[in-house]
Amino acid sequence: MDRIEQFSTIAPDIGNIFRYISTVTAVPLLVALIYREWEMVLPMASVPVTLFLLGSLLAQVPRQEREAPLSAALMAVALIWLVCALVSALPFTFGLGVPYLDGVFEAMSGWTDTGMTMMRSVEDLPRTLLFWRSLMQWLGGIGVVAFTIAMASRTGLTQYRLYRSEGRSEALMPSVVATGLEMWKIYLALTIASIGLILLSGISLWDSVNIALSAISTGGFSIHSEGIPFYNNPLLEVLIVPVMIAGALPFKLYYFLYRRKKVRFFDDQQARLLFILVALGIVVIAWDLVTLTATDVPTAIRQALFMSAAAVTSTGFQTASPNEWASVTVLFLSMLIVIGGSSGSTAGGIKLSRVVLAIQSLLWWFRRMFVSGKVLVPFRYEGRVIPKNIADLEISRNMLVIMLYFLTIFVATVLVMHLQPTAFDSSNVIFEVVSAMCNNGMTTGFVSPDMAGSAKVLFIAIMWIGRLEIIPVIMLFMGIFKGPA
Repeated sequence: MDRIEQFSTIAPDIGNIFRYISTVTAVPLLVALIYREWEMVLPMASVPVTLFLLGSLLAQVPRQEREAPLSAALMAVALIWLVCALVSALPFTFGLGVPYLDGVFEAMSGWTDTGMTMMRSVEDLPRTLLFWRSLMQWLGGIGVVAFTIAMASRTGLTQYRLYRSEGRSEALMPSVVATGLEMWKIYLALTIASIGLILLSGISLWDSVNIALSAISTGGFSIHSEGIPFYNNPLLEVLIVPVMIAGALPFKLYYFLYRRKKVRFFDDQQARLLFILVALGIVVIAWDLVTLTATDVPTAIRQALFMSAAAVTSTGFQTASPNEWASVTVLFLSMLIVIGGSSGSTAGGIKLSRVVLAIQSLLWWFRRMFVSGKVLVPFRYEGRVIPKNIADLEISRNMLVIMLYFLTIFVATVLVMHLQPTAFDSSNVIFEVVSAMCNNGMTTGFVSPDMAGSAKVLFIAIMWIGRLEIIPVIMLFMGIFKGPA
């Protein structure tokens, strides 16, 4: 099957996804009307109009009767996310006059839940664009494909493959559409609860909504240039922590609670590891701040709590600048960011499930070394015995993704340091690349509007690659440059 045939098998599905997404991207127009920002109506309308027209065009492509291969689904998902970012940049260019490349950076940062920004002064942005930034992160948190599948009226293998290609493997219900709907019910409930919780800090409803949309999606965009420190509100910082953690926990736990099934958060391996890493982060970072930077104990604990939770959950909020910390503390924070949150959550990073599987597979390999080759050593995962042939395959895939993450980070760091020579310490540059690759968004100040265009393009690619967990992007480029299969 050549590339045109492959594309025709899945083009109508891509078109439907763009049309569904176009409806929700029109929501910021309500903000423009409420706050009478008439000058933003046309720039903001360019997104839903463009997506709808593009979707309608693709939906007219004659559908091939044959089944779409997995490679086509992988390529389609990578293309969907890229197009969403390219189109979503239009309001920043048409409404603010910023360079289109900066707009694409902002949009990709939003859709991928990264939170890095090219805006010099966030306070100067119209409320329409402030909400648009928050909404992109909220939609990107659960996934573009997951959103549209939840709205679809039919099921099918193509939808399932698109869903899996987006880096999602949770199956709460037999149907992928039913799973998407259940996830969105959970996501909406968590968002509403988060808004109510943040309101307890005393800040306005407008601020609470935007913070909640970014926090539950483990994004990081703020409506103030100073970020969370703008409020100087310790209670707000404490209340944001459980919201970030809630977004990084496996959504299946909420589903079990909703179905009134017995569930203990600490019985789940990912949840247990998440809390362990947050606790470890608090201890290590607080110790480093006190001993290495002479920070007073209350401030050290306050910063350590928030920053460790934000790092592990891949949320870009920060209450301190890592640029002011010791290099060893920055590298430790980078380690937490690389690990990230749970699979089946809104978080980025390698994912806790892969870390758990990697640790268990290493222990399994070592146990097999100390026994006869004729002895069958069972591989246990989540309380189940996995057949050896399946275990070997899944472990290989798991280690491949982990290896690709670190390889991408290494290559990207070398490229960034060549494209953007800087006085920043190398640990800070590594931190920025890790933050972008794992869709965290914390920054030392290296990423800025003053970066070279080539460096901006590289960071856009890093955020895109990291959000889709590498493989779909590789498949897209293979499909483009390899030629007929």
